[in-house]
Amino acid sequence: MTLDLGAEFAVDLPGWAHTYSGKVRDLYVPDESPAGRAVTDAHGDVVLVVASDRVSAYDHVLSPGIPDKGVVLTQLSLWWFEQLADLVPNHVVSTDVPVEVAGRAMVCRRLEMFPVECVARGYLTGSGLAEYRVSGEVTGIALPPGLVDGSRLPEPIFTPATKAELGDHDENVPFSAVVAQVGEDAAGTLRDLTLGVYARAEAIARERGVILADTKLEFGTDPVTGAVTLGDEVLTPDSSRFWPADGWQPGHAQPSFDKQFVRDWLTSAASGWDRESDTPPPPLPSDVVERTRDRYLEAFERLTGSPLAL
Repeated sequence: MTLDLGAEFAVDLPGWAHTYSGKVRDLYVPDESPAGRAVTDAHGDVVLVVASDRVSAYDHVLSPGIPDKGVVLTQLSLWWFEQLADLVPNHVVSTDVPVEVAGRAMVCRRLEMFPVECVARGYLTGSGLAEYRVSGEVTGIALPPGLVDGSRLPEPIFTPATKAELGDHDENVPFSAVVAQVGEDAAGTLRDLTLGVYARAEAIARERGVILADTKLEFGTDPVTGAVTLGDEVLTPDSSRFWPADGWQPGHAQPSFDKQFVRDWLTSAASGWDRESDTPPPPLPSDVVERTRDRYLEAFERLTGSPLAL
């Protein structure tokens, strides 16, 4: 996603200048004030990544947002970065952020990002299932016959995708396309790191009664160290599919710890919205907002073992 939504979501943060807003996150860079120069002097070339409470579905940013969602995304990402620290470095350099965005923001090293969405799948669902039903493959990887929605794969697979502009869908591509984009060595590193992160996270989640069906990661090169580094968010309900292990039953869509309540309502008769039209979605009802908030908070607590401090 590279298209800026504009400055309508910007807030005034001392020492920081707004530079970009995506579907969920707002980015700021140090400004030329004494406070901004102090950040640069302390950390070098950094960006402030702020996770908002905005929620998107079907390529639309919806209203209202989900209260505390931004805190969940940030705090869960920070927790996962700690669990993965021995596998791959990450872009976080500080959580000392302006009080206006406390809890929902991270000061991060600016990376030279790879133009690839790095996806690991341990279970078949979503766009992977759609591909499999047509060809018996996912991004060129042949899978056994007879798999259904929610089936566990014989082993996790790396199924990369191109990064799409805002409003467009990421496109699943074969590994050879990644090699053509970034070179064989870098492509191999991205694949190995993605599968390594998935294996670690899947085991941790499973111990807590949660299935990690798939996840999307983003990597970049640290301009200071030259190391391939994990960026963006990691292993949140926005970037991953988490399912309750005790409810897993292949053959249909699984209950999930994410914005599924939002998707379900939007596609129901109750919303009155035609997904194929040019009309924006209607406002979300309060009960859908509250139930979605509860799922995000439950995901955090089940994975980390502690309730979110709000």
